[in-house]
Amino acid sequence: MITATDFIPKQTLAAIDSGSFSWSAPSNIALVKYWGKKQPQLPANPSISFTLNHCKTLTTLGFSKKDGGGFSFDLLFEGQPKEDFKPKITKFFERIEPYCPYLTQYHFTIDTQNTFPHSSGIASSASGMAALAMNIMSLEKAICPEMSEDYFYRKASFLARLGSGSACRSIKGQVVVWGEHAEIEGSSDLFGVAFSSKMHSNFSNYQDTILLVDKGEKQVLSTVGHDLMNGHWFAQQRFLQAHEHLSQMKSILESGNLEEFIKIVESEALTLHAMMMTSLPYFILMKPNTLEIINRIWKFRSDSNIPVCFTLDAGANVHVLYPENVRVDVLEFIKRELVGYCQNGQYICDAIGFGSQKI
Repeated sequence: MITATDFIPKQTLAAIDSGSFSWSAPSNIALVKYWGKKQPQLPANPSISFTLNHCKTLTTLGFSKKDGGGFSFDLLFEGQPKEDFKPKITKFFERIEPYCPYLTQYHFTIDTQNTFPHSSGIASSASGMAALAMNIMSLEKAICPEMSEDYFYRKASFLARLGSGSACRSIKGQVVVWGEHAEIEGSSDLFGVAFSSKMHSNFSNYQDTILLVDKGEKQVLSTVGHDLMNGHWFAQQRFLQAHEHLSQMKSILESGNLEEFIKIVESEALTLHAMMMTSLPYFILMKPNTLEIINRIWKFRSDSNIPVCFTLDAGANVHVLYPENVRVDVLEFIKRELVGYCQNGQYICDAIGFGSQKI
């Protein structure tokens, strides 16, 4: 069994003088949701997600040897200094330093940008932390070239998790499981693992059109929402439900049963928000337009028998999921009936992707 100590370098690593690496990492959308966590950044229940293809963060990490200890870095977002991002990076470095002791030997320049619009309502913490983790692991690989590919990706996911929990699902694989589950070989709370079973062709290039209902900042940060699961009346039952749903999702992805896929995905989305509405203090992140969209998706699916469904993150925006072979019909429906419920008529067309890529 792999433990956190397996990611501590076994020998003193000789630093290289300078260089740079560039990686992209995608956002992801959970099908079975993780809500509630234990320290440090461990999930209270397992989750499974689709990796996206177009919504990604592109990050270049420049580094040069320096004298003295402590963390030293400059942060650029879309080419401009971004001071308000720096505390989160400092906290990330503090968390991963035991596993990456070479960080204090360098001054870093982190230059990052997203392929999706800033403040578009797409969570960038997962893609951003995953891209940064990939660059850090490229530095470690340069210092320690005998590192195996499996270790490289596993440790990258482990590090990304310490920046943002769901970031560990943005490292590798079309479909990724995070959290220990009896039926998922190699699954771990420490890092995400690619779904290893053969996936049915129904899910090849599965589509995700993201309807931007509300691009403003959430009233409640996800970290606060996760903490509210501690002592929640329904927490233990929810965690059991997630394990059961993941078992069912494994069979669904293997068999291609779209009807059952829809049931689990929509149930998970509504359960996530039910947990928010029944916590103390309670809160609602859905907007009236979120509910209008959901009702119109249900009516369209009933009238047309087209297997389209929705899921939600911890916010108001709606992810519309559907097979590639019904893309034309679903996009026509979205343009005809749903765009009017989006802020400034904005939506993003995406599809299942393959994880991080070196640039």
